Amino acid sequence: MSKNLAAIAKQKKIKYFLISFVDLFGVLRAKLVPARAIAGMQRDGAGFAGFAAWLDMTPADPDMFGIPDPDSLTILPWKPEVAWLASDLWMGGKEVEASPRVALKRQDALARKKGYRLKTGVECEFIIINPDGTAISDERDIQEKPCYDQSALMRRYDVISEICDSMDALGWGPYQNDHEDANGQFEMNFEYDDCLRTADKQAFFKFMVKSIAENHGLRATFMPKPFLELTGNGCHIHTSIWDRAGRKNLFLDPKGELGNSKLAYNFLGGILHNAEAMCAFLNPTVNSYKRINAPVTLSGATWSPNTVTYGGNNRTHMVRIPDPGRFELRLMDGAVNPYLGAAAVLAAGLDGIANKRDPGKRLDIDMYAEGHKAKGAKKLPLNLLDALRLTDKSKVLRAAMGDEIIDSYIKLKMEEWNKYTRHLTQWERDHTLDC
Repeated sequence: MSKNLAAIAKQKKIKYFLISFVDLFGVLRAKLVPARAIAGMQRDGAGFAGFAAWLDMTPADPDMFGIPDPDSLTILPWKPEVAWLASDLWMGGKEVEASPRVALKRQDALARKKGYRLKTGVECEFIIINPDGTAISDERDIQEKPCYDQSALMRRYDVISEICDSMDALGWGPYQNDHEDANGQFEMNFEYDDCLRTADKQAFFKFMVKSIAENHGLRATFMPKPFLELTGNGCHIHTSIWDRAGRKNLFLDPKGELGNSKLAYNFLGGILHNAEAMCAFLNPTVNSYKRINAPVTLSGATWSPNTVTYGGNNRTHMVRIPDPGRFELRLMDGAVNPYLGAAAVLAAGLDGIANKRDPGKRLDIDMYAEGHKAKGAKKLPLNLLDALRLTDKSKVLRAAMGDEIIDSYIKLKMEEWNKYTRHLTQWERDHTLDC
């Protein structure tokens, strides 16, 4: 039986609910609903005009309703009279197929019919910047190799500890926080979960980090490449397939290569086979391709891939095998839509399992220094336009996710690309005025 949100509101002294959804561009949208009205909203949903968000709709379309998922209920630790709810979008009595959370739920349902359950963990990197976004917030954070810098970490103790305490209060199981490879950059880790719950947490995490940073007079950005000379913001996703009950890790096999099963390597084969087509979902902005195709940064390494390869416990590859029973996909960046990213990864992995795709032999080389030795390895797209074209042509993603969401996503993202191409940069003027 579904949780009674009205009763929970009385018990937890919740005054308002944020009934929220993430649009195709990953923007978090919401309505603020007083607790006295939540019973009706739980039954009928909160009304939205779809055209007002990044969804493929028109002003003539009827009302769209966000039906809240009570299991996603998250009380804001920094404002406990407010609770957040992820919602699924409905219109005309049907789920909106071209909406991110519905897309992930569809993939999850398909997997469970086959007896599989995807569990994921994400590593969300962000940079704390000044309020106007022109520089990192800590003027003393200037080391060439700032990763794990204790002093720089502790200068942001108030922000980082508040975020970590909040995750702990929410029961997420946070277990480590560190200063990352770029100046001003941090990563905070919490326990893995079923893919839908992880996506809900990731959507809320970004909102929470930004909110707490603002409360401290600062700003947090998950932009893939906010500063050209610094390492970009990745969002590595760890994946494993479990049985339908969620008790047995089907990737684990003590007798398998590096402790992984044939099923695991078929899943990995699907990831490698579909990597280029997934890029438009995992790396969804113009700026994303300044991260995965970046020159060497101040620290000496970009820590991001540009080639479709996998290795053992080796961070220079697109996929790393850090331990038995899981893979780390290092392609995803901070701009990723949590639901579309996970849906694409699951669709690709299921394709690998269904077609018994072979990932080939792993490469135990340093891809940054010896990438030329990866003969025949596919290169990742150089820009968003190339990525969108590959997604558009992908038979695998279309068959798995449906034409409606692929077409809607491509349409809106192509409009974004065209807006970008109409922008004249100073670089063009500097290099072309005297041609």
